[in-house]
Amino acid sequence: AEPLTHPCRPRSRSPPRCWLRSNPYQASLLRDSVRRYLQLPADQTVLILHAKVAQKSYGNEKRFFCPPPCVYLSGPGWKLKQEQIKARDLGEAGFRVCGYMGLDSMSSSLMETQKLSFEEQPDAKGFSCAKALYISDTDKRKHFRLVLKLFFSNGQEIGTFHSKLIKVISKPSQKKQSLKNTDLCISSGSKVSLFNRLRSQTVSTRYLSVEGGAFIASARQWAAFTLHLADERCSRSEFPLREGYIRYGSVVQLVCTATGVTLPPLIIRKVMKQYAMLDVDEPISQLHKCAFQFQGSDRMYLCLSTEKVIQFQASPCPKEANRELLNDGSCWTIISTETVEYTFSEGLACVREPVSPVPLIAALQLTGGGDVAMLEVQGEYFHAHLKVWFGDVEAETMYRSPKSLVCVVPDVSAFGSDWRWLRYPITVPLLLIRDDGLIYSSSFTFTYTPEQSCIPGQQVLSDVPQDSDKLLDSIHQEFTRTNFHLFTQT
Repeated sequence: AEPLTHPCRPRSRSPPRCWLRSNPYQASLLRDSVRRYLQLPADQTVLILHAKVAQKSYGNEKRFFCPPPCVYLSGPGWKLKQEQIKARDLGEAGFRVCGYMGLDSMSSSLMETQKLSFEEQPDAKGFSCAKALYISDTDKRKHFRLVLKLFFSNGQEIGTFHSKLIKVISKPSQKKQSLKNTDLCISSGSKVSLFNRLRSQTVSTRYLSVEGGAFIASARQWAAFTLHLADERCSRSEFPLREGYIRYGSVVQLVCTATGVTLPPLIIRKVMKQYAMLDVDEPISQLHKCAFQFQGSDRMYLCLSTEKVIQFQASPCPKEANRELLNDGSCWTIISTETVEYTFSEGLACVREPVSPVPLIAALQLTGGGDVAMLEVQGEYFHAHLKVWFGDVEAETMYRSPKSLVCVVPDVSAFGSDWRWLRYPITVPLLLIRDDGLIYSSSFTFTYTPEQSCIPGQQVLSDVPQDSDKLLDSIHQEFTRTNFHLFTQT
């Protein structure tokens, strides 16, 4: 990121920038709205799950993206929006969410996109997936994004949301994968999807998923799993995780990203012509066929049987000791996945415009200190109509680029506390708020931490007990001596 400069002295080669703050009347209304939001957040979240790579279609064939891109709608804000629409006598039909998904190079023609119909799940989340998307050989790009457009059924546009970048590949690599081509390798800690397809038939595809705390094979929904590389010398109860790229023969653990449900330690094996190869240790590549042997077992492998996930015992190969014969249900295809989440809340605002672009915060960078402390917010989809808020306190904000906002850190006294006697750190959520009051929450917080140093020229109050917290007597009088610390919540 570009280094921060003093707000009064922008670089001469930079375009003119202005610091923005709401007028007192607008700031008062926004602060009331933010306080209500902080007490009872009514977020609306759009979650997009998709594969990290996509296989290109040639000629008239249609290689549909596998696993199919999925969209989940969650958060209490959707229910609140439904009640608001009902109050306007638009009825239940006016609230239904519908959408279209396509590739980012497509025109606006609905013939080139897939319509999405959302169904409510037992956990109250809305769910839909685009099963018929593909990229043809006429599209020469090496990367693309998916575009999701959401509407209410009364015609009101919700917004436009983008996936992360997807890499286009011709076909799965059959050669020994090199770690130089890291785009196709799978690293420890990354997210993957596993699916099984009998006799290459699309209709027989089953995805490893989790339902009711148990692993299942689903024809409709797939789960993203964090694939961890583990130290095979340790017991299952210890299971320390390691960094690096996943290689065949490694001990790994699959953890469902949504539920946290895990499988026992597994040894990942390469599959060739329905045989598990026991002596292969090359890096794993995208869309490779693989099998998962339970560590310490007698040739037991992770297997699907219709909708159930079971253990299958492989048969030893009499001619080659380094191979074990599997059944169809034990052969999985592995692919890396991505997740992008957009969260917004209308609060008390009367939002007439689409909520997009929804800003995404990726990192925070603090410079300076005291009354000139500045915070750079780094991410994507920023624009000039956004302001940074520290809890219910608005910060003077400057727009730098679609990937950068800069703000002046508010004095801690703005939170209603006498900072001279601040005893404990104060942590506030970091929000981005649009001019019309639309709230974009984040997983980031900002913490004010008092510095432990003696107060010069001031006596300790006589009524302070000797065994009291000494931090009360060690707060510096000037805000310029206050330390700041950033915390990222994951």
